[in-house]
Amino acid sequence: MQSACLVFVGSLNREAPYFQGARGVGLGVYAFDEATLATRKLAETNEVDNPTFLSVTPDGSRIYANSEVFAWREGTVSAYRFERATNTLAYINKQPTLGSITAHNTITRDQAKLLVANYGMGSGGPDKAVCVFGLQADGGLTAPLASVAHSGTGPNAERQERSHAHSVTETIQGGLAIVADLGIDQLVSYRIEPDGGLTKLASSPLAPGAGPRHVALHPNGRLAFVMNELDSTVVSLAFDQSSGKLSVIDTKPAVPEPARTTNHCADIQISPDGRFLYGSNRGHDSVAIFSVDQQSGELALVDFTPCGGATPRNLALTPSGRHLFSANQNADRISIFARDETSGRLTDTGRTIEIGTPMCVRITPDPLRS
Repeated sequence: MQSACLVFVGSLNREAPYFQGARGVGLGVYAFDEATLATRKLAETNEVDNPTFLSVTPDGSRIYANSEVFAWREGTVSAYRFERATNTLAYINKQPTLGSITAHNTITRDQAKLLVANYGMGSGGPDKAVCVFGLQADGGLTAPLASVAHSGTGPNAERQERSHAHSVTETIQGGLAIVADLGIDQLVSYRIEPDGGLTKLASSPLAPGAGPRHVALHPNGRLAFVMNELDSTVVSLAFDQSSGKLSVIDTKPAVPEPARTTNHCADIQISPDGRFLYGSNRGHDSVAIFSVDQQSGELALVDFTPCGGATPRNLALTPSGRHLFSANQNADRISIFARDETSGRLTDTGRTIEIGTPMCVRITPDPLRS
């Protein structure tokens, strides 16, 4: 079984008023051996401003890093090449994202396009919720191919004063994208056209004030799961590929009831076999674990595991599913957990990657040791 991995980390290196410090370097790459739990830094660069989210090609050779900088009317997304033979990062190019507070991106399954979600704050500038870029042969980004804007509000006057697209996720079958919009409590589905255009198919409402943030997809393509930031819930939904519609199956609290008023959910990941969900809780500082009924899609709580730090902003599973990484933003460390594939439970290995203000972690197989 493949045990060698590459770990890509984005860390905060510019202050923003809604984050608690910026102590990171920017973009880093590490080697991780699942057999020994050893980690080793391979490369890093401080050239990327606040890479709060990354996507990486399956072979680990191309990285697409969002820059989320407060007061910029447009964020940027930067393309980098990682050369494993020499352990070097090389800049390819960057593009403006047509919206502010650039929050998330996704490489399409055919590796032909990059979809970017802009959270958006204030007004002015292009103010697009989602932007589409083409990917060139060398990994570089084309100019924007298409973009869409969202509008509306939600009942939370402080956080839902406008649309806030927080993530964009391509479906398992490919060709459709689901945008989680925290500001309007909707999952908006688009068909991705061959030329990069986005054709709206459906808007699927969630509970008022839920604040959908990140989406995980079941390997069977029929189920989707959402981490709701504002009301600290996890939602299971049935997905119809033909219509793009999502229908709620089950909703569970992501934290114990006393913690819900002080918690803000963040990321969600699903095990490779689709049997377990992992959601990060900032405030409760835990990873919530749920089992998934493979027929009905209903959820059952397995455990709350301390995240090994503070403010677990992002999670990542190794390709084998044997380990889970928690990027603990305000503890300046990424904690590494062993995962029991039968029970879904997590055990803190005590191993960490010590890094200032980690915001995002992505993991691929290591091509040099495959």
